[in-house]
Amino acid sequence: MYWKPNSYVVMGLVNLAALSAPILAHAKIYVSVEQAQQQLIPNKALTKQPIVITDELQEKLRSASSVRHPFRGERIWRAADGGWFIIDEVVGKHEMITYAVALSATGAVTGVEIMEYVESYGYEVAEVQWRNQFKGKTAADPIKLNQDIQNIGGATLSCKHLTDGVKRVTVLYDLALKPHTQAAKAK
Repeated sequence: MYWKPNSYVVMGLVNLAALSAPILAHAKIYVSVEQAQQQLIPNKALTKQPIVITDELQEKLRSASSVRHPFRGERIWRAADGGWFIIDEVVGKHEMITYAVALSATGAVTGVEIMEYVESYGYEVAEVQWRNQFKGKTAADPIKLNQDIQNIGGATLSCKHLTDGVKRVTVLYDLALKPHTQAAKAK
């Protein structure tokens, strides 16, 4: 006598194996530096303007935004119209999120672009509707999750950390980039 497996049992075991397999997170690169620059500051010449981030400035940025990951000053560009393009990164839940912020010559956010997102959850922060909440914000605004920036259920840590990161970039403008803007106007 030959044993013939029940097809329902076999399919159930296959489905169970698929459900118990580990879910792997893969880096999702949304846009390159050049693409982010074109999307946030289209048709404008950009000049790289790295700045030295002193310990004192780093501490001021940290206390204003609660972002613990150090800001890197070599990823800053200035637009021909006086605006700024800044790349920063914050921790999502476990992994780094790389994003870009465009600021007007007066320090107001003109756009935010997610460049790279590695987390398994919370990728909704890359959606335009959520990112558009930052437009027009300056360092004078709270830029706080659940205050002037809405949360996304299931993406709370990514939302909080990106919100804090955008706050840090606006504070960076006030503390370090605004003097460059004023000096250029004086010429």
